[in-house]
Amino acid sequence: MSKDQSYYVPKDLKKFSQISEFEPKLAEKFFDWYGEVFKAGALSEREKSLIALAVAHAVQCPYCIDAYTEESMKKGASEAMMMEAVHISGAIRGGASMVHGVQMMNKAKKLSM
Repeated sequence: MSKDQSYYVPKDLKKFSQISEFEPKLAEKFFDWYGEVFKAGALSEREKSLIALAVAHAVQCPYCIDAYTEESMKKGASEAMMMEAVHISGAIRGGASMVHGVQMMNKAKKLSM
């Protein structure tokens, strides 16, 4: 792979629907469910897009980051709103790592006895 290439190929995002090629029945169920999840309900479509953007950062999916940046903007989210969602994602990830420090502390205390 040359230095100009990456494992992540942005144009592959447009191929997402092609996952049905190998298993159409399950893909149809997934896409039906996926579509329902993002319809307005107790949360607005914009709120759901911002949540998806934050989750995309937490799971580090570049395809999802691209898709939900675009979707959030289409739904009226500002750049500040999107960055706040990214910071929430970072805070949750960081907190999840830090809270496991309690496990380390417990084990260290046990070993020190």
